[in-house]
Amino acid sequence: MQSLFLLLPDFSLILVGVVLRRHLLGDERFWGGVEKLVYFVLFPALLFRALASLSIEPLSALPLVVAALGVLGAGFALGFAARRLMGLSAMGFASRLQCAYRFNTYIGMAVAGNLHGAAGMALMGGVCGAMVPFANIMAVGSMVRHGQGGMLRELVRNPLVIATLAGLAFNLSGFKLAAPVDAFLTRLGDAAIALGLLAVGAALRWGRSDGSMLGASWLVTVKLLLLPALAWALGRQLGVEGVAFDVLVLFAALPSASSAYILAMRLGGDGPGVAWLISATTLLGVPSLTLWIFLLRSAAG
Repeated sequence: MQSLFLLLPDFSLILVGVVLRRHLLGDERFWGGVEKLVYFVLFPALLFRALASLSIEPLSALPLVVAALGVLGAGFALGFAARRLMGLSAMGFASRLQCAYRFNTYIGMAVAGNLHGAAGMALMGGVCGAMVPFANIMAVGSMVRHGQGGMLRELVRNPLVIATLAGLAFNLSGFKLAAPVDAFLTRLGDAAIALGLLAVGAALRWGRSDGSMLGASWLVTVKLLLLPALAWALGRQLGVEGVAFDVLVLFAALPSASSAYILAMRLGGDGPGVAWLISATTLLGVPSLTLWIFLLRSAAG
């Protein structure tokens, strides 16, 4: 029950986002503006500050990064196994395949922060930021083969990639954030999580989903159950411990990212099908994340 209570504030914000869009703020242009504000300004500020202030030991961080990469690769491979089950065109399937391995960074930062405070948030930010380029390469690469768009262009203008690289470079340079700059970035970061979760709720869509329900169910199962179980095994095998281990498992258990829908629409893919899967993983993420947090706490004694 305590694990569920830990998630309630964050998923309550998602629910508020659903209610606001349906009953008070139904203008799609408003929510589009909120998403752009969070994606291009607030969240990069949060990510940069977290990484700029994080105590980084490259050798100790390497197993965590390797395990996270293994999770992404496994998600792609396990999701691809459902190709024949989906009954979709090549582009339709490539669009939905993203939902087997892409992750909602907003939820990840919020949950890790609630569980382990600033250390958890910084580590989750580092993992998510490091994995964004790889997730984008897999997603864009699989879709541009069947649609339109350029992989390099999508990567070099991604604000999370830019913030991650800038934050790591600043950290490794040995500089420290000046107090006014740190306070400024903190204010922006404080707004990022709340607005980001509201935007997640506003973006949820339930409608007709073409293709096999069995295939869609497999993608949801991969994302919420199989990947965190694999992350658990990989983390133990590679010696990931403490807060880093919890972050690894939670990272693997995160619902699919809202940006998967944006990318699918931008490249001419199956937007409605992707939106359905994002909504399903977000809704089912409440019980699944509750389960994984309970198991992590039980294992920690």
